[in-house]
Amino acid sequence: MPNRIEKHAVRLDFAGDAHAHANLSAAAFTGDWLWVASDEACGVDRLARLPPVGTESLHFGEPLHFPLVDLLELPGEADEEADLEGMAVDGGYLWVVGSHGLKRKNAKPDRDNAGNAKRLAKVRLDANRRLLARLPLDEDDAGRPTLSKRTSDGRRAAPLQGDANDNELTRLLADDPHFGPYLSIPGKDNGFDIEGLAVFKDRLLLGLRGPVLRGWAGVLEIAVEAGDRELRLAALDGSGAKLRKHFLDLDGLGVRDLHFDGDDLYVLAGPTMVLDGEIRLYRWREARARLTENGDPAAFWSALEPHCALPHGDGCDRAEAFCVLPDELAGTGPAWLALYDAPAPERHAEEFSVFGDLLRRG
Repeated sequence: MPNRIEKHAVRLDFAGDAHAHANLSAAAFTGDWLWVASDEACGVDRLARLPPVGTESLHFGEPLHFPLVDLLELPGEADEEADLEGMAVDGGYLWVVGSHGLKRKNAKPDRDNAGNAKRLAKVRLDANRRLLARLPLDEDDAGRPTLSKRTSDGRRAAPLQGDANDNELTRLLADDPHFGPYLSIPGKDNGFDIEGLAVFKDRLLLGLRGPVLRGWAGVLEIAVEAGDRELRLAALDGSGAKLRKHFLDLDGLGVRDLHFDGDDLYVLAGPTMVLDGEIRLYRWREARARLTENGDPAAFWSALEPHCALPHGDGCDRAEAFCVLPDELAGTGPAWLALYDAPAPERHAEEFSVFGDLLRRG
């Protein structure tokens, strides 16, 4: 379990027209290549491993952007953000998920009271936020990993069945007694907000930043199957149930990211509301076995181990992306990468370059 932080140990260089460097929200590796997503874009970026240019341990750059509109039929407009918050690599696919949540306009210092009151009352849904999809990993002529709409071996990009208003997941949750009432509440108001994604066997785990219910954070377990052009929710067992709910004791925090490492599930947790508060990493030992053995529609897990608090600042340095480094990148022992939304000025190597942290065992 990581409990030692090497600050600013990983440098990420982005193109000058990109916004990802300031809004990193998801990350995953395929070999030496780092995939990242921004919560204010509608695509993913691939970064190549490069030689270090300073004191950092690892350096990634030469970004290549993959717009989702080139890979999928999106529920919303091509330039409408997808608010991607979770990412995982499994079975030859890069999986991505949007927050699925509503958003509320914020007050602005240059508006009068009436104008700000009007803004604060406006709630809307960006359709692309309700996106759960798998994107086939392929190789280009130079052997570099790429994303394809359809591969030569028949794998194709596919979203979960849905439209501009909802998808199979939100329709399934609409009458759920725990999460249904929160679908109409914006994510930053403790409403429904997906921020973590992990894959095991034929299952997906979706970690919720909100709502946190009486201190319990939520993780949704679903299964999907491929249709002709879309993914459909599948039964989890012989009962036909398509949803299991897991409630985690994270000391009142919500899920910011999920990542399997072997049999254990690591949970990045932070405040649900718009707060500058401690962000911690938890370990759920033998989560694979426990999830496989569980057949209850709702289960409560209180034995997660808090091990590490990540840096955070005043309105900055919010850790939102976390993943395990491949062995060939980790060096002398296991290592984990943490990336930050709203990075503090000292995390900027240059205008479009940012530093992430390495987490190691002390």
